[in-house]
Order: sequence, then structure tokens, then C-alpha cells
Amino acid sequence: HVQLVESGGGSVQAGGSLRLSCAASGDTYSRACMAWFRQAPGKEREGIAAIYTNDGSTYYADSVKGRFTISQDNARTTLYLQMDSLKPDDTAMYYCAADSAALVLGAPEAADFTYWGQGTQVTVS
Repeated sequence: HVQLVESGGGSVQAGGSLRLSCAASGDTYSRACMAWFRQAPGKEREGIAAIYTNDGSTYYADSVKGRFTISQDNARTTLYLQMDSLKPDDTAMYYCAADSAALVLGAPEAADFTYWGQGTQVTVS
């Protein structure tokens, strides 16, 4: 079983930065692929970044490429999302997710992920 707890959300002005964290526990096999998603009110959940924890390969949605960076700590227990050049359109609830076998070739798909955190709110004004 995997538990995911996000933190780091908040309010920021356009052009600013935030770093989200996701503390992960549980077996590492189930966390072979980890990702960040976001969901704005009235919109579908959007996959924005993913990382394969064994080799560190990363994937991004076009909407955040060049502005957001996904990373993990050396112990593979914390997932990060560095968000720079934030825009009002980035306002959403941000979730981290994990799965043992998600196949990510670009933006991650929510249906491919089994474990989810509760989310952290990001507001850009």
C-alpha cells in the first residue's frame, strides 16, 4: 500500500514560483512511476509531469514544459514539482500519484495511476 501526502501549495502572483512536495511511503515497486496532476474547477484532471523513479526519466505536458520541473530526492521518498513563471491558468488543485506500471510517453493519464494524494491548492493571481 502506498500513501502520498502533498504540501507546498499556496497563493502566488503571476510570474512567481512555488515548489510542491509529495511525501511517499509504501513499497517502492508500487511507486515505480510517479506523477503530478492538476484539476481546476469545472475542468478534467490534467496530467502535467511524470517521472520513472528507477532511472529518473521525466515527461511533461506541453502546457508546463519549460516552466515546471519534476524531481525526486535520493531516497525516492519525496517527489517535487518546481513551478516557475506561474500563470493564472495554473490555478488548480495539484495531486501527486503513483503506480507500478503506468506507461507514460508524454503527459501522464489519470486512468493509469492507482495511488493518489489528497491534493494541495495552488492559486495564481
